[in-house]
Amino acid sequence: MTPLPEVAEPPRAAYAVDALRGFAAALFRKAGLDGDKPEVSAEVLVEADIMGHTTHGLALLPRYLQEIGSGSMAATGDPTTVSDRGACVCWDGRRLPGVWLTAKAVDLAIERVEQFGTVSVAIGNSHHLGCLAAYLPRATDRGFLAIVSSSDPSQRTVAPFGGRQPLFTPNPIAVGIPTGDDPLLIDVSASITTNNMGARMVREGRRFPGVWALDAAGDPTDDPKVLTEGGSILPAGGVDHGHKGYAWALIVEALTQGLAGFGRADDPKGWGACAFVQVIDPAAFGGGDAFLRQTSWLAEACRNSPPRPGVERVRVPGESALARRRDALARGVAPYPGVIDALRPSAERLGVLMPGTL
Repeated sequence: MTPLPEVAEPPRAAYAVDALRGFAAALFRKAGLDGDKPEVSAEVLVEADIMGHTTHGLALLPRYLQEIGSGSMAATGDPTTVSDRGACVCWDGRRLPGVWLTAKAVDLAIERVEQFGTVSVAIGNSHHLGCLAAYLPRATDRGFLAIVSSSDPSQRTVAPFGGRQPLFTPNPIAVGIPTGDDPLLIDVSASITTNNMGARMVREGRRFPGVWALDAAGDPTDDPKVLTEGGSILPAGGVDHGHKGYAWALIVEALTQGLAGFGRADDPKGWGACAFVQVIDPAAFGGGDAFLRQTSWLAEACRNSPPRPGVERVRVPGESALARRRDALARGVAPYPGVIDALRPSAERLGVLMPGTL
C-alpha cells in the first residue's frame, strides 16, 4: 500500500502508557463494562496506539462508549459457546466488546495449543475488534504463530473487483510470526485503505495519495468524500490488480462469517464484527527450533536485500511498529491530534479524571 504523505503538525503532549491504559479502563468501567473487560479492552486500544495504528486505538474509544450507552455494545456477561471440540471453538459473541472477545480467544487458544498443536476460534455476532496487530504479541511472545482476521457483516464499503456497489468491509488479516529476533507482525487489509482512514482523510480535508476509491458511478478517484456519497473503497490491487484483494476478501469472509455461522446472509444491523483466531505451536510440526531457523533466515534475507533506487533499506513487517512500541514504553506516547480532547466530554460525563502528561 502506498504510504500516506506526512502532514506537518504541532508538537503533541506525551503520556505514560500505563496512564492511558488506566484512563481508558476507567472510562470503560464507568460506562458499564464488567469483569476484566475494561482492563483488557483498554490494553488492546492503547497497544494499537503505541504501535502506530492511530486510527484503531484510542480514537475508537468515544464511539465505543456511545455504543455501550445506546446498548448496541453489550457490557456484561460472556459469549455463548456454539461448539467446542478442544482444538476448534465457536462463540456467539452476543454483541460483547470485540476487543475483549478477541483477546480472550487468543488467550484460550494459547492455553490449549500445547495439547492440540493448533487451536482455532471463530466468533460471530461480536462488536468491533479494533487493531488486529495488537493481539499478535500475546502469542508471538510465547513462540507461537498467530492468525487473526475480521469482517463486519453489517457494513458494506468495499466493492468486489469489477463492480461498483460496496459489498465487503476492508476484511483485514494479521499474522504474527516468531523469529530468533523480533517477530514479523503482519496486519493488512483486503482493501487499499480502511474505513477509519477514509473518514479521517475526509475530516482533515485531504485526498488519497492515489486512486483508492470509486465514486457511486464506478469511476476511480482519489477523493475520499465519495465514500460518504455511495462510493466504495477499491480492493487491494486497485483498478489494475484488484482481483487479488477481492479474492482475499472472500477468504476472510469464509474464515470469519462462514466458520462462525453468522454473517451477511442474516442481514445483521449495527456496527459489529465476526472474527477468526488461530494459534499454532511450531513444536507440533517440524519443531520449534527448526521453525525459528527458517523464519530467522527469511527475515534476515529480506533485510539484506539490496534496496531499489530511492529506498534506504528493506524492512520487514512489524519492524517500525515494534520500534515505536519500545519507544512508547520507555518514554511515553503522543496520541494522534484531537484524540485525547475527543475523550474529555466522556470523562466529564462519567466522572473520570483526565490523564496527566509527562
